[in-house]
Amino acid sequence: MRHSPSAQIIDFRGNLFLVDCGEGVQVGLCRSKIPVGKIGHILISHLHGDHCLGLVGLISSLGLGQRTGDIVIHAHPDAERIFRPLFDFFCPNLSMNVVFEPIDTTRHTVIYEDHALKISSIPLHHRMPCCGFLFEEKPRDRHLLIDRCEELGIPFAYFQGIKKGSDWTDPENGKVVPNELLTSDPTPSKKYAYCSDTLYAESIVPLIQGADLLYHEATYEHKDAAKARDRGHSTALQAATIAKMAGVKKLVIGHFSAQYLTDEQEKPLLEEAKSVFPNTVLANERLVLEV
Repeated sequence: MRHSPSAQIIDFRGNLFLVDCGEGVQVGLCRSKIPVGKIGHILISHLHGDHCLGLVGLISSLGLGQRTGDIVIHAHPDAERIFRPLFDFFCPNLSMNVVFEPIDTTRHTVIYEDHALKISSIPLHHRMPCCGFLFEEKPRDRHLLIDRCEELGIPFAYFQGIKKGSDWTDPENGKVVPNELLTSDPTPSKKYAYCSDTLYAESIVPLIQGADLLYHEATYEHKDAAKARDRGHSTALQAATIAKMAGVKKLVIGHFSAQYLTDEQEKPLLEEAKSVFPNTVLANERLVLEV
């Protein structure tokens, strides 16, 4: 095979999330100089080996680094039954606590949330229970017009409320200053959708609508659509069609069949996708994209 098994790092304001964990992922992370100690959550789309068999090696490596605190693995409920004994055998006396959080892969539900980020599952259609993941940045505060606020003599204590959208009332004359005169529009929130192994499924379109970036598997060219359907996968043309229907801004296709072993052999996949959705790129090791 030309490419390594599936794994992506999502860096959200310095917090690292690992999405899928194929064999040898800890080696790839080290070569890419990713600070693995900052990974707090691992999200597993499904329990085929090329998406999860790197877990034992990664957890073992983290244990060698004397990592403390919790590391949370979000996955199908069977994951704990499968991996807990392996962790106990290969990674004894861990300094950190490995927590399994089960995912209902059949439902679109929130699986992680904090003050700035929400991650939800995207039900997919594969040969076994499988889901993708939707990363949504929560709405940001409005930008404060400092000069205008200082000109009006607004005390600093009111700034946070104004950034949240509040008007300001001058205590001397009771005059209300509308928020739109004190702030400007916030930076638009970002959205990233990860759609791993799946049949062509228009049901995901409403869930990923308007995403800034979509990763969608594209295992085969469309001439092999029947093979893709039999094996629970999509073609490059189908991935591009989903991207176009969902109105996303950029598409990354990956998870190519082992039959595509060179750049020249992968080229038809890119050309096929671009014929429907021009803003498409090929996934590759160490590819870095800013959303």
